[in-house]
Amino acid sequence: MESYIVYLIYNYTFILYVCRINKIFFMGNTVLKIHRASASEIKKLLAENESYKVGARLHLVYLVAMGHSSRKLSEIHNISFKQIINWVHRFENEGIEGLRDRKGRGRHSALSEEDFLKIKSLITREKPSKYGFESEKWTGPMVKQWIQKEYGVAYQKAQIYNILAKIGVSFEKKLGMTINRTSV
Repeated sequence: MESYIVYLIYNYTFILYVCRINKIFFMGNTVLKIHRASASEIKKLLAENESYKVGARLHLVYLVAMGHSSRKLSEIHNISFKQIINWVHRFENEGIEGLRDRKGRGRHSALSEEDFLKIKSLITREKPSKYGFESEKWTGPMVKQWIQKEYGVAYQKAQIYNILAKIGVSFEKKLGMTINRTSV
């Protein structure tokens, strides 16, 4: 009987030991779940705050300084390796200031703020039928046509929806254009 108890204790200890090893082993493979916000919401938070952006860029520069490949970092962080190289060079030349976004980058809009306000006014106050369209509600393609006729600027379909979002108008298939009260 005594040997049986020793045997059980030995097996119990062994099972605990195996469980502990497996727990340690599996802890490395367990993926943490974030419930407070989605990955895209977290990415948006990072993009919204200038100091977060600079910190993330500085961290990538630090990892390059530690010997990590810019190509490997680009895969992990879903950023072009060329952008990482640019940040490293800008850091080398300008320090942390080089990691800040620069003003005036990118293409400037062909439409002015006044033009955007006119488009919003058109969508909110006038019917498309007044401008020769066979509809009582504005659609993205109609706005696209109107802008091309009025301003001589040709936009792609996706760009029209970006413009509408910028002026506080969204489009839903069944509702048509709707005004976001918190915008412009």
